[in-house]
Amino acid sequence: MKSTLKAILILTVLFYGSIGRSGAEVTDSSFYGFTVKSEYAIKALPDSLYKYIYRDIGLWWSPLHTFSGNAANLVLQPKANGCFCERLADGGSVRHMTVIYAEPGRVLRLSGGLGPLQEMPVDGIMTITLKQTDAGTALAMTYSVGGYVRGGLAGLAPIVDRVLGEQFEGLKRFAEGR
Repeated sequence: MKSTLKAILILTVLFYGSIGRSGAEVTDSSFYGFTVKSEYAIKALPDSLYKYIYRDIGLWWSPLHTFSGNAANLVLQPKANGCFCERLADGGSVRHMTVIYAEPGRVLRLSGGLGPLQEMPVDGIMTITLKQTDAGTALAMTYSVGGYVRGGLAGLAPIVDRVLGEQFEGLKRFAEGR
């Protein structure tokens, strides 16, 4: 079992490339699941930030965390059953997640397993909430993953934490640079 978990961790790191600094934290982890959460104060209005999340995802999501190596191939449709998808060469595609709740300027909730998680019998729910503050927007992102993986899921939590932290740091830099 330990060798399986070790192999999964190595493959995940190889898949994602170098993993940068994160503003996220693992809030809970166990054999059957984990939750990561990050919170950011972003100098942008909630309505603008909401649009940046879906309309400009290819400009702030790291290409290292795509299957194609090009974040411009990402699309996020902000509506129920909307696809967070990626175009691949030769007409291929990947569905990363499905939008299950969209409240413009306030909440975006998606379901699915990101990256190597999609090959595992697990599912995840990511909720992104936006609240206006005097300085702009308080963004909170929570991603909870549950299911069964030989060797357990707890060891994957820190990797997912770092990868998502990198993405949302990218969103913050993008939004504040506008």
